[in-house]
Amino acid sequence: MKETDFKFSTSVIAWPLFFLLTMWVVFWFEVRFKMSLYDFGIYPRTLAGMRGIFFSPFLHGNLQHLYNNSIPVFLLIMALRYFYREQSLQVLVLGILMSGFGTWLIGRENMHIGASGLIYVLVSFMFFKGIQSGYYRLVALSLTIVVLYGGTIWYVFPSAEDNISWEGHLAGFITGFLLSYFVKTQDYQKPIKYDWEQPDFDPSQDPFMKHFDDNGNFVPTPKPEPIEEQFSYFISNLPVVYFVKETKEEKGNPSSPDGAGSFPLSGGN
Repeated sequence: MKETDFKFSTSVIAWPLFFLLTMWVVFWFEVRFKMSLYDFGIYPRTLAGMRGIFFSPFLHGNLQHLYNNSIPVFLLIMALRYFYREQSLQVLVLGILMSGFGTWLIGRENMHIGASGLIYVLVSFMFFKGIQSGYYRLVALSLTIVVLYGGTIWYVFPSAEDNISWEGHLAGFITGFLLSYFVKTQDYQKPIKYDWEQPDFDPSQDPFMKHFDDNGNFVPTPKPEPIEEQFSYFISNLPVVYFVKETKEEKGNPSSPDGAGSFPLSGGN
């Protein structure tokens, strides 16, 4: 897992939006045509009740039930798709199937419907997976999950409210915990910034590491011996001719040798 694995794309919004629209369209269909799909929920330990494993996340008893599940479903699927892109589809499919089957096994003899089982799958999976990874972003996600949904842990226990499927919550929570162990993700790899982080780094060839002896003691580099400076002089056998240009004062001086204002001088080496 790398920093570049966390990318925002259209699917981060499209996936939860599609799931949410499906829930609302199913509810609208029931209201519009005055029919109930309640019988397609999970009825424990019956053959007909097993079909609810596939359909129950999209069925809700009333508008309040649907509204209470809509916001968590949208946010959690969005977080799942962003932080666990490669595992998101696997977690969603297995989460629905395993939590539904768990509800079918341990549930009371009543109809169990709603997306709350999937919500507990996602909460449990992202919490435990983030803690297991040790990566600061995923750990921060786990802590955020605790802050937002930590109070829902009490609904996995037998409740005094008969209309709450605590069995579905418990099945979802256990499913998310199991998936956090069995759904594999790549270990987080820190980006390589220094030469010594390279897998083929050889300390014996590193200039800095050569300053240390076998016992780890620092050995300063000896000062180089001073080099005597050698000077060379330019010698030439060619004659050098100089021309002297007279100044304005010299032009008016009658003592000039030839009155020309300049005279040749020859020089040698």
